[in-house]
Amino acid sequence: MTTDHLPESSTKASPKGRPRDVSRDRALMDATLTELQLHGYSGLTTAAVARRAGVSTATLYRRWRSKQDLVVDAAKAWADNLGPDHDTGSLRTDMSALLKDKATALEGASGRLLRAVLGEAAHNRSLADVLFDAFVIPLQDRVFAVLDRAASRKEIPPVDDPLVVAEMVIGPMVSHTFLVPPQEEAGSPGTDIAERLLPYLLRALGAREV
Repeated sequence: MTTDHLPESSTKASPKGRPRDVSRDRALMDATLTELQLHGYSGLTTAAVARRAGVSTATLYRRWRSKQDLVVDAAKAWADNLGPDHDTGSLRTDMSALLKDKATALEGASGRLLRAVLGEAAHNRSLADVLFDAFVIPLQDRVFAVLDRAASRKEIPPVDDPLVVAEMVIGPMVSHTFLVPPQEEAGSPGTDIAERLLPYLLRALGAREV
């Protein structure tokens, strides 16, 4: 099973002393994602991650003290940053871009990691906090920016509770991507729900010329 390659910016800074081998960090993060996909959090072992990455367990433990530390850093490394937020000039195109970016993220490495660790996060506070900071807050911030611009352009009234709008984005996207069986004749399930969800969001926001 292959994984996306870890972005260069996701690796941690080298400590003082002998320079840290960044390629090993990337290999270990790739291996962690693959092992999570294959075995889930409970079935993942640091020995298997090290073996898949082609390094010793001693190399892994010089970087992470425990399995939880390793998975927490993997969650940070594969965080869903949604890509840049550009002002396209209208609420419709801003929201469409956001939904499509979210679909792409959920179908990529960050979505695969989320699928593998959500069950563990339900009773692991440290992991849940990392997932919230890395995956939910960036989406909330982008939704807030889209709504602020739309209100400034007088496309919609000011939104009293933008957090609810963010939930209206993430909830259907996650449930459709993770839980609804894909249709053989359909294309990307995430892109499909993004296109179908858009008009409902615009109507809920009171957008003009929906």
